Amino acid sequence: MAAKQPPPLMKKHSQTDLVSRLKTRKILGVGGEDDDGEVHRSKISQVLGNEIKFAVREPLGLRVWQLVSAVMFSGVAIMALAFPDQLYDAVFDEESVSSKTPIRLYGGALLSISLIMWNALYTAEKVIIRWTLLTEACYFAVQFLVTTVSLVESSRIATGAVLLLVSRALFILISIYYYYQVGRRPKKV
Repeated sequence: MAAKQPPPLMKKHSQTDLVSRLKTRKILGVGGEDDDGEVHRSKISQVLGNEIKFAVREPLGLRVWQLVSAVMFSGVAIMALAFPDQLYDAVFDEESVSSKTPIRLYGGALLSISLIMWNALYTAEKVIIRWTLLTEACYFAVQFLVTTVSLVESSRIATGAVLLLVSRALFILISIYYYYQVGRRPKKV
C-alpha cells in the first residue's frame, strides 16, 4: 500500500488576509468611527481614550473670568447675609428696608451659586463649565430685569442701581461670549 501523503498544511496568514483582519477589528470594536467621529487605532486607545479629545481648548481669560465671578458672587452673598441694610442702601439709595429676610435669602441663594462657581473653576469638563456660564448669564439677566422693573415702579433713578444695570449687562455679554467659545468644536488639524 502506498502511503497516503498528508495534505499540505494550509497556513493562514491573518496579517495579509484582509477579510480576516477586518473581521477581527470589527469584533474588537476598533477601526470604525465612534459617536464623536473619532477612529480608534487600537483597543487600548479606545478604552483609555484619546487625551486630546478630552482636552478643552479654553478661550483666553476664561479662568480669570471664573475666578472674578466666584469672588464677586461670594462677596455679595456674604454682604447680603451679614449686612443686608448696607447692601440695599448701596443699590437703591434708601436708608431703611422693611424686612431683612428677603435680602438674607438672596444672600443664601448667591452663596449656593458661588459654591458652584468655585467648583467649576477647578474642573476641565466642558459641560460643567458651560452650565456654570449659562447659570451665571441667566442670573445676571434676571437681576437686570428685576432691578429695571424696581426702578421703573419707584420712578427714581439711583446711581447705584444704574451702575448695577450697566455692570450686569456687561457681565451677561461676557458670560454668553465664554459660553459660546467653550461650546465651539475645535478645528481638525
